[in-house]
Amino acid sequence: MSESILLVEDDPSISEMVSRHLEKEGYRVVMAFDGREAIRLFLEDAFDMVILDLMLPGADGLDILQQIRQKSWIPVLIMSAKDSDVDKALGLGFGADDYMSKPFSLIEMTARVKAALRRAKQYSQENLQNNDRKIRVFNLVIDPDNFSVMKNGQEINLTAKEFHILRLLATHPNQVFTKANLYEQVWNDSYYGDENVINVHIRRLREKIEDNPSSPRYIKTMWGIGYKLGNQ
Repeated sequence: MSESILLVEDDPSISEMVSRHLEKEGYRVVMAFDGREAIRLFLEDAFDMVILDLMLPGADGLDILQQIRQKSWIPVLIMSAKDSDVDKALGLGFGADDYMSKPFSLIEMTARVKAALRRAKQYSQENLQNNDRKIRVFNLVIDPDNFSVMKNGQEINLTAKEFHILRLLATHPNQVFTKANLYEQVWNDSYYGDENVINVHIRRLREKIEDNPSSPRYIKTMWGIGYKLGNQ
């Protein structure tokens, strides 16, 4: 069965061009032309990926991205005329996997789509093969069932919040999380800009799992955006 892509783009000519090209590559493409339609289609169907424009009628692209991330961690590629570093940082910080500025090459777009789907498929297969559900990151072994973390065979004592932060990053290895993302997902509450709470927990977590907390291997800081898992 071909992989399914939700294409959210309000310009019919761009949408048609991208859709035709991806269908030639063997993908099933469903088009949405405004934000409300995009969310409706996303909730009604099972997609493998979303290609998302930021400037849309009906709902802002970043709002759509946030709603997608509340339900799923499928790959999201932003495709936007907004090409400043701030816009890219916002898009990645809100949960996008990749960002492509308009105008773009169809060849480049296809390569990015294939790479994102390949990463997602590989990660899914690794989880299916790992029957005990343990997550391995470098020399850490994270057991989500027993809420335990081992490093080089030795158990590391983490608080509940530290464990949830580490598990969230480890289960989404290609994702950059803003401090707001982390707070809302780990504390299950709205974020009001209290960075100190996140900073303290990240610092304590690094002190427990990193060989050198001042040069972290596991939890990388993406300056101006947030945090992500170090490349494995």
